[in-house]
Amino acid sequence: MSLYGSAVKRPVMTTLCFVAVIILGLFSLEKLPIDLYPDIETNTLMVITMYPGASAEDIEQNVTKPLENTLNSVEHLKHITSASRENTSVITLEFEYGYDIDVLTNDVRDKLDMVKSTLPDDSENPIIFKFSTDMIPICLLSVQADESMPGLYKILDDAVANPLARVDGVGSVSISGAPKREVHIYCDPHQLEAYRLSVETIASIIGAENRNTPGGSFDIGSNTYALRVQGEFDDTSELANIPVGSFEGRVIYLHDVARVVDSLEERTQETYTGGRQGAMIVIQKQSGANSVQISEKVMKMLPRLQQNLPADVKLGVIIDTSDNIRNTIASLEETVLYALLFVMIVVFMFLGRWRATMIIVITIPVSLIASFIYLFATGNTLNIISLSALSISIGMVVDDAIVVLENVTTHIERGADPKQAAVHGTNEVAVSVIASTLTLIAVFFPLTMVTGMTGVLFRQLGWMVTIMMVISTLCALSLTPMLCSQWLKLTAVHSRLYDMFFRPVERALDSFDNGYAALLRRVVTHRTATVSVCLAIFVASIFLMRFVGTEFIPTQDNARIGVNLEMPIGTRVEVTKQSLARLDALWRKKYPEIKVLQYTVGPASSDNTYASLSDNGSHIVEMNISLTDPGDRKRGIKEIADCMRQDLADGFPEFKTAKVNVGGGRGMSMSGESTVDYEIYGYDFTETDSVARQLQAVLQKIPGTADVSVSRSDYQPEYQVDFDREKLALYGLNMQTVAMYLRNRINGATASQFREDGEEYDIKVMYDPDHRTSLEDIENITVYTAQGNPVRVKELGRVVERFTPPTIERKDRERLITVSAVVDGVPLSDVVAASQAEIDRMHLPAGITIGLAGSFEDQQDSFSDLLMLGALIIILVYIVMAAQFESLTYPGIIMTSLLFAFSGVFLMLWITGHTLNIMSMIGAIMLIGIVVKNGIVLIDYISLNRERGMSIRRAVIDGGRSRLRPVVMTTLTTILGMVPMAIGSGQGAEMWRPMGVAVIGGLTFSTILTLLFVPTLYCSFAGRGVRNKRKKLRRERVAASINLTKEEKQ
Repeated sequence: MSLYGSAVKRPVMTTLCFVAVIILGLFSLEKLPIDLYPDIETNTLMVITMYPGASAEDIEQNVTKPLENTLNSVEHLKHITSASRENTSVITLEFEYGYDIDVLTNDVRDKLDMVKSTLPDDSENPIIFKFSTDMIPICLLSVQADESMPGLYKILDDAVANPLARVDGVGSVSISGAPKREVHIYCDPHQLEAYRLSVETIASIIGAENRNTPGGSFDIGSNTYALRVQGEFDDTSELANIPVGSFEGRVIYLHDVARVVDSLEERTQETYTGGRQGAMIVIQKQSGANSVQISEKVMKMLPRLQQNLPADVKLGVIIDTSDNIRNTIASLEETVLYALLFVMIVVFMFLGRWRATMIIVITIPVSLIASFIYLFATGNTLNIISLSALSISIGMVVDDAIVVLENVTTHIERGADPKQAAVHGTNEVAVSVIASTLTLIAVFFPLTMVTGMTGVLFRQLGWMVTIMMVISTLCALSLTPMLCSQWLKLTAVHSRLYDMFFRPVERALDSFDNGYAALLRRVVTHRTATVSVCLAIFVASIFLMRFVGTEFIPTQDNARIGVNLEMPIGTRVEVTKQSLARLDALWRKKYPEIKVLQYTVGPASSDNTYASLSDNGSHIVEMNISLTDPGDRKRGIKEIADCMRQDLADGFPEFKTAKVNVGGGRGMSMSGESTVDYEIYGYDFTETDSVARQLQAVLQKIPGTADVSVSRSDYQPEYQVDFDREKLALYGLNMQTVAMYLRNRINGATASQFREDGEEYDIKVMYDPDHRTSLEDIENITVYTAQGNPVRVKELGRVVERFTPPTIERKDRERLITVSAVVDGVPLSDVVAASQAEIDRMHLPAGITIGLAGSFEDQQDSFSDLLMLGALIIILVYIVMAAQFESLTYPGIIMTSLLFAFSGVFLMLWITGHTLNIMSMIGAIMLIGIVVKNGIVLIDYISLNRERGMSIRRAVIDGGRSRLRPVVMTTLTTILGMVPMAIGSGQGAEMWRPMGVAVIGGLTFSTILTLLFVPTLYCSFAGRGVRNKRKKLRRERVAASINLTKEEKQ
């Protein structure tokens, strides 16, 4: 017995099966973690190698190049980039998506083991650093303080960071901008020289004195006692009284040659929030943890943590990424609910019976809830991709149920028993329902196999829609006929309310049916004119392609702006802070949309992992701006960013580089503005610098570009000591020894740690700040020979000012410099075309080449993947239809509707001003399955009429009239299901709007023309087929009569 026959016969079992699915689905939904995006597998590794004392060029030649040459042979490597700067080599390996990063990490480790022996002796072992989405902070907290500033680090570490680190799911908690406590021993060089002491001597004495040493154990009577020497200092003031030597018979104490200052780090990052100094707390999650749950726990803890802090220390929130997640998901949930409402209204308007409407609408929650079981079983999250899959599917999951119910209703209206009508009506359309579902699966299932960024984003979408389509088909072939047999009546008695409201709608629909039949009769009669007009419309729409720009992913308004500012290299931090104070006051006054404005300035501590990942220094500023929600302000994020750029250009010329980044980061493909990156390859610094400046000037003149910047920093001024090696040898010294002497006096030698309340603080010995402020001070630094004789630096060499090479960047083993621009307010393709035309006119020196990267490279890769995917899907859909109709002609006729679908996409994108991007292309690919469904329903019924003995013309007109309502109804449900997505205005709506617009435009345009063009083509081909059959029969008859005549003659 068939599925629908069993379902109608056993209604209780059928109902309980679907109830079980709903219960399992709701249980899965309850357990699903919430995140913004699906788990994105990282494709990047970083190899960091330290080589102390080496310049950028030394690092490039001796460390970076040998490593690059070896690592270049690692499998599946897409790009290898490197940055060689003083003391450090950083190599970034970008792999193709879709490969196991752990396996690739092992390959990289094996290659490093091979090359390690060829690196310089003083270089450290290379460290492999694996990128992951967990590195992105989930919360940034602001701290404001006044009197507590000197002890802020310890206060925050004890009262905030440690409790937060214990929260389940929190990976790490970093404190940035709060200077750590340090004990400074400021030595007077004249006193040291007088008493024949050195910084190194004092540092070693302090290290030896500040020590607890176990002396073993001994027995006294029947007891055993431990012996211990307690030498650690209980108070920093004790340091001043340490004996550090003797001179002419008297003991020299530390206070005779130095002063002890219990203070803070000398050079550190400073953080300001709302104009007040404080700190920033960075919270990162563990791998696979639920971002929203962690954020909620952290936010719940803040009031309790605030109570344990001094009165002047105030905690606040700079960025809470879970806000963006919650708002985006709430916006999509609203879209899903609106789509559900619109679908119900359409179904009720066409069917006019609440029972019939309920039968259709029940399919929606069953299909949608069943998909949660898949998410839970595969360990996925509820995110914007999975929710958008629900929104996309709402209009489509009812299509099969509509086709079945409409046919069953027709049988009941002819007087059939509801149970028989349910079985026979479903049986008639079962094949076309399965075929149309298979065409949709042929569209969405290949999405699960796409590689690259597109695959990362849309793999989950493909699985979700495929599963929902399968469930909706099972519903249509079991639950729908069962409910029809139970709820629909043979003779419906209509109420007065029905007559009042639905009779006019029914008359209008009857008129619509009759009008379409009359129009169809006319176009079938004038087939040549119809085909010519339709093809002319298609050709005309193709010309619109040139007016539709392209980009990678639309910019989203996530209420975050990041600003990167740079003063000229070498600018003192005090000067930078003065400019920042003016800018901070201006923006907080000018932009009421700003909720929090926080900035960080100064060099980061070496142990601050989060801060050291980005550039920092006394001249570099990093600013985080959090805006009010998009719905609570009149101006969009791009408009505010443009105004900020203008403020910086007009009122702050002292900033050499200024970048205003929408979405928080530059070129972030998920939310930030698109960027155009031109990579200039060449060995000579002077030549590439010159080309970069020319290209920067070119890009600045192109409309739609902003924040045009060059990646290579200015050459950094510094003082270098040129030692005479012969003189060093005469005094028994070498480069390493004298360099260490200089470093210890200027930067300080860490002698030991002072312990208090379980914390350790560095004790640093160095020259007093008053004795390290001029060139003379450097030249007069005393160095001691092996015999203990003092020698001044100026006797061993000379101090000169030089400009050191900047960071040396390389990509795919060639030196490069990158010129980057944000694309603002115009399609990415327009900027690329305009800039390429200018570059073609530039005269490039020999050996210099320019390549295009950034968002445009990502866009081209994704577009080529999607075009290949589209071609594969069209072939699969054709195979499905050819198998259903057992014909090669009918699928070809149906596929012509795709031409008008793509025309409608371009027409709608042009009208609404949207670009062709990944989202609108996915919308166009979805149309392949949706549009073809209409053609299948139409051709299938026309073929059924032909089998019943109707003429071609009558079969087409009668079939078209009969299938008009289901075609229009399924089209309207899909279109109205997409309307909330196309006009959404919540957070993240910008990403999905082009997809909604593309589907609505393509489906509307193609349905109108398909209802006329496909029947016309069918008539032409079927008529030709009939004529060919007649000719064949005639030839066979003639051949038979000739054979008969021959036989008679014989």
